[in-house]
Amino acid sequence: QVQLVESGGGLVQAGGSLRLSCAASGRHFSSYVMGWFRQAPGKGREFVAAINGKGDSTDYADSMKGRFTISRDNTKNTVYLQMNSLKPEDTAVYYCAASRLSVTTQSSSNYPYWGRGTQVTVSS
Repeated sequence: QVQLVESGGGLVQAGGSLRLSCAASGRHFSSYVMGWFRQAPGKGREFVAAINGKGDSTDYADSMKGRFTISRDNTKNTVYLQMNSLKPEDTAVYYCAASRLSVTTQSSSNYPYWGRGTQVTVSS
């Protein structure tokens, strides 16, 4: 089992940047696909990005491509989400999640382990 703790959220102006971190505890971090999801008020949970265990394969939601970058450091048991050119519609709680699958997946049902989330607010 893996425990996940997100950090790095906050308030930023439109056009700004934030980097989210997700620290994992537990064994075999490099064997997990890691994903980021978000949930805006009154909306369902939305896939943002995912990265495989080795860090050499990534996947992004179409609206995030070119603005967000997911990466991981297996020596630190940490996954990151670099967010650039932020827009007010990016405002949401951002969640880190871990999957035992060997390939990236956009489906939240494939991620049994979740952090508590970190709030990102983008002002216009």
